[in-house]
Amino acid sequence: MKALIASLAALIAVPLAAEDQPPQSAPVQSLCNAPEGWDRVIARDPDFVVFGESHGTNEAPALIARLVCAEAQQGHRLLLAVEHSSFYNTAWQEAWALPHDAFRATLPDLGWRGREDGVASEAMLALVTGAHALKENGAAIDIVAFNGARDDAQRARFADLPSQGPHEAAQAENIAAAAASKDYDRVIVLVGGLHAMIRSTSIGGPRFEPMAVRLRSYGSVFSLEMQHGGGEAWNCQRACAANRARADMQSDRLPYIGLDEFPNESLRENFDGIYWLGPISASPPAFPLHD
Repeated sequence: MKALIASLAALIAVPLAAEDQPPQSAPVQSLCNAPEGWDRVIARDPDFVVFGESHGTNEAPALIARLVCAEAQQGHRLLLAVEHSSFYNTAWQEAWALPHDAFRATLPDLGWRGREDGVASEAMLALVTGAHALKENGAAIDIVAFNGARDDAQRARFADLPSQGPHEAAQAENIAAAAASKDYDRVIVLVGGLHAMIRSTSIGGPRFEPMAVRLRSYGSVFSLEMQHGGGEAWNCQRACAANRARADMQSDRLPYIGLDEFPNESLRENFDGIYWLGPISASPPAFPLHD
């Protein structure tokens, strides 16, 4: 395990072009240490820890990779839940059992190729393949692709929910079903920030319950929202590209998890805490359609 953990930096550190490098003042942390504040989350012993993110950064998946590695060092059994289509989850499980190079080779055809919205980024690829490499070396790590309805029966079961409710309910059920399959020490979920909210919300129509609200019917949830110091993220807000991102807050601290340090009342009402990344940089698609 030590040799694999020592080499994990090469798997989860995504190279950046010179012009995309964070400011030199941005501090660097070990790639296999949990950030400050993680111990306070674990002390609450949640069944699910949800990290709400803005898709398409290098920094959010890298922080989750650090957590996965740190937990693996402790010998804990982990489930990593990623916001990829549940339609492909059965194929993901088959691929997860393959040797490392074969696993990576299957991914373009499992919902990655041509996806440009930041969910199938190079940084996400590094997170997933890094976790698989740890698993290959003996760590107890599983994965689930949980996004959306996995079949017509699930889609019909939640069809009467308002607005985006059916999608959110399916996400939660897919995570919970995977978590119930084994006795996991940690279930770590990386998902867009809207889905991570712990109160009902609206996106211009009827109010609905986000995934994290629905997930609480299956166990205790601790939900954290990403905060950053500005930079770029690869998303499709204006065009599918590296788009500028305005800073959420300002801090010179290393990336950390904050339970009582909400920068505004909206975050306090909608999340259990925050995680601070510092300056962010864009992570482009891992498998562009015309690569």
